[in-house]
Amino acid sequence: MRKFSFMMMSLLAGTVSAAVPEFELHIRDHLFFPATLDVPAETKIRLMILNEDDTPEEFESYELNREKVIPGKSRTVIFIGPLKPGEYPFFGEFYPKTAQGKVIAR
Repeated sequence: MRKFSFMMMSLLAGTVSAAVPEFELHIRDHLFFPATLDVPAETKIRLMILNEDDTPEEFESYELNREKVIPGKSRTVIFIGPLKPGEYPFFGEFYPKTAQGKVIAR
């Protein structure tokens, strides 16, 4: 019975995560690409952040209530939302003058 319950929970978890839209954000030359991410409002999203630089960068957003260090040449996932319609700026803590962007929930 325990094995069956674990398998059912695994299947259900896979179904739920498959329903979450995924978006990619790249860090290259201390810049975010794309600098503007359009996402659906009122929807939880999975944001894959790929740091293509050799150096680490920290994704930070006060409005999204998220901060995460992404080592050089690596990737990470953060979940955001559901967001109300609006703009949510983010920046790179280590290169704040260049690494800037925003999420727009529509």
